[in-house]
Amino acid sequence: MRLSGRLSAAIEILEDFDKRRVPLKTAIADWARNARYAGAKDRAWISGLCLDVLRNKNSLAAVMGDDSPRALALFALRFLWAVDADALADIAAEEPHGPGPLSETERSALSQDREYLFPLIPAKAGIQNVTEIDSRFRGNERRLELAPPIAGDFPEWLTPQIERVFGDDAARTMSSFAERADIDLRINTLKTEAEKALAALKKVKGEALPLLTTSARIAAPDSAERAPAVTVIPAFNKGWVEVQDVSSQIAAAAAGAVKGVQVLDFCAGGGGKTLALAALMENTGQLYAYDSDARRLKPLYHRAKRAGVRNLQIVNPADGDTALRSLKEKMDVVFIDAPCTGVGTWRRHPDTKWRLTPQQLERRIAEQDAVLREAAVYVKPGGRLVWATCSFLMEENEDRLETFLDAHPDFAMMPALDEIAASGLLTDEGRIALAPCVTPEGALRITPDKLRGDGFFIATLKRTG
Repeated sequence: MRLSGRLSAAIEILEDFDKRRVPLKTAIADWARNARYAGAKDRAWISGLCLDVLRNKNSLAAVMGDDSPRALALFALRFLWAVDADALADIAAEEPHGPGPLSETERSALSQDREYLFPLIPAKAGIQNVTEIDSRFRGNERRLELAPPIAGDFPEWLTPQIERVFGDDAARTMSSFAERADIDLRINTLKTEAEKALAALKKVKGEALPLLTTSARIAAPDSAERAPAVTVIPAFNKGWVEVQDVSSQIAAAAAGAVKGVQVLDFCAGGGGKTLALAALMENTGQLYAYDSDARRLKPLYHRAKRAGVRNLQIVNPADGDTALRSLKEKMDVVFIDAPCTGVGTWRRHPDTKWRLTPQQLERRIAEQDAVLREAAVYVKPGGRLVWATCSFLMEENEDRLETFLDAHPDFAMMPALDEIAASGLLTDEGRIALAPCVTPEGALRITPDKLRGDGFFIATLKRTG
């Protein structure tokens, strides 16, 4: 496809997304069914532009003075992807595939000085050393003068919840969720050693990430570049590495020292953290994986085999509840990867922030309270409970734990960072990097401006009686 056709396709997909509010991947798939001529590079380019538009929707619209899909796509190409203004005019006007010639208003907006406007648009954090502080806002006072939902590119209705968490830093912190996400990898020590896996990852530009001893990272591609296809390299197919965001890896490490003990992953889903827990346990003890929806567990059977996991029992609700009930008060660790709004994954799934509603948040809160109550009965006296969400909202974390602790005085908060250190995976640099993420209660709230990882909340509790 020519660039003019790609641009038209992106605008069409964004218009469909605005109209139907379906997941972006659904809108792209529906378009692709009628565009068999589009190759893999075409689809990657179109998808990348759509995602960047949705990451930066509010700030792009503020600068452009227009929030239509056409305006947002044009402005993203000009100011995020650095396409020359004259070249962009030619692309738009090209017949028969372009979206149509630029209007005088569009020409005027797109001809503005990119260096002057760029502070209004989030830039890649560029943190190579994980202890480096994100400096995106140094000298960018113009962006901070904008309303937080515009400067931080988040839905206006969430302003009270986000300012409750981040206060005056709301715009600064939320802007980091408008960046492209890196590809993070977990080295599977059940199958290989870190050095061997890192050597194999060099072909896809993977490097060690000095947070955990088993973490690696492939830097996010810029603008129209395609991300490396990790899942087709031999190291992945051999089970040496798993694609897993570093924040998720840190959450699994919060299970602490688990070698030889009994662990229940209560909301296992597809099993990403289940596999990380198995590696922590070094295939000793017994690991149970349960999810209330049997369909979510289906991928875990194959993934566990590929990863070399031998201490796993999948507790499938389709088989009844006898196996699960037999675990009551027997678990040394119960890990809860709780259902949540997923606001911490907005870098990877920016469409979800424009689809989230207050009603969905309320439903998740109710589900979380139920999950906590149900999972707690499996923790034995002296055992631990790990609470993890890919959400930074206090309504989905501190508030839920406070409600739970009020009703369960035999549980008490523990320092999550100490448990992560006890896992043996945390590096000295990782401890330094995580220190600013510690909450007053001893939990962790991770955000991309600190680690370039997904937004996560991690808490550990101990059953005292």
